[in-house]
Amino acid sequence: MSNTTPTDRYPSSRYPGSGVSTRGKRWGFTVAGLLAGLVLAFVLFQNNSTPIESEVVAFDIIDDSTIDIQLKVTRDDPSQDSVCIIRARSKDGSETGRREVLVPASDSQTVVLTSTVKTSQRPGMGDSYGCSTEAPDYLRAP
Repeated sequence: MSNTTPTDRYPSSRYPGSGVSTRGKRWGFTVAGLLAGLVLAFVLFQNNSTPIESEVVAFDIIDDSTIDIQLKVTRDDPSQDSVCIIRARSKDGSETGRREVLVPASDSQTVVLTSTVKTSQRPGMGDSYGCSTEAPDYLRAP
């Protein structure tokens, strides 16, 4: 009986090596994974940044059913109309009135506007619910 080893049966010169060591492949996959993670983080950061922000500067309680709210709005693109929702809240925190306010296009990124909100009970404070760059047509003058 012959005594053949696997090396004799399958000589290494017949099959070329991969050319890259296991350690090199591991580093390559690590670098590729890190780059993919950085690209993903950048894209998510860009998509999640708010293009419009609002802040209540002041409010003035006029009577038991009316409040004036002064709102500061900052937009990335001031050339387009925007809409903000402001609301009145009672002293216990419940919402007593709400209004959509058109923020017209302007040259300035930051604008301050004042709007009146009618309430169902005595207002305790004015609040900004949020803003959007998609202003509905019914808020625009015909």
